[in-house]
Amino acid sequence: MEGLAAMKRMVILSGGQDSVTCLYWALARSEQVVCLTFDYGQRHRRELECAEKVARLAGVPQQVVNLGPLFTGTSPLTDHSRQVEHYESVDVLPGGLEDTFVPGRNMLFLSVAASRAYVEECDSLVIGVSQEDFGGYPDCRESFIKSMETTIAEALDRKIEIETPLLFLDKKQTVELAAELPGCWEALAHSHTCYEGQFPPCGECHSCLLRARGFDQAGKVDPLLEGIQNAV
Repeated sequence: MEGLAAMKRMVILSGGQDSVTCLYWALARSEQVVCLTFDYGQRHRRELECAEKVARLAGVPQQVVNLGPLFTGTSPLTDHSRQVEHYESVDVLPGGLEDTFVPGRNMLFLSVAASRAYVEECDSLVIGVSQEDFGGYPDCRESFIKSMETTIAEALDRKIEIETPLLFLDKKQTVELAAELPGCWEALAHSHTCYEGQFPPCGECHSCLLRARGFDQAGKVDPLLEGIQNAV
């Protein structure tokens, strides 16, 4: 199999655009793929349903880890009494660290995933972080990923690689990648991005705006929105 770098991969599948793309990236390069999904009390719980649907569509085993109220705190994604910021357009996004940052989320995700990957005898973990469109999240940077890979290797008796197919891609390039991966475009129709957890998506949160810009710049219609329009 051309481009095969690991015999078995574990994909951290949230049900969002990026993780769905990573799943199909892994499927195109792996003999075996399994998925791990985290329930951490997120406001946008619809993504859990989407992750289950996409895993079933892709024909891959999925494990769901319930972290309970562990991440309750400052982020409106886990503190439902706080409001998710809305913006008129992507051009007025403030930059810097978004309020939606959940402290330690990717750190814990990768730690737990490494444990499960060890048990499942996976060679690598795949996570859909991006330095380009990351809302200022420090746990989406290359330096963090490299440090976690080193830490995980120190904690185990063998190395588990952390693969980040989208790390240096913006949303436009992520859309273009998805269009090239067999089955991915159809699966994106079942993905979820909206931080409000709405369906149809709100179209005004940070995450919705970046997704919309990516499809617009790529000159393609978002299959999620296309599916909604066709259903009307």
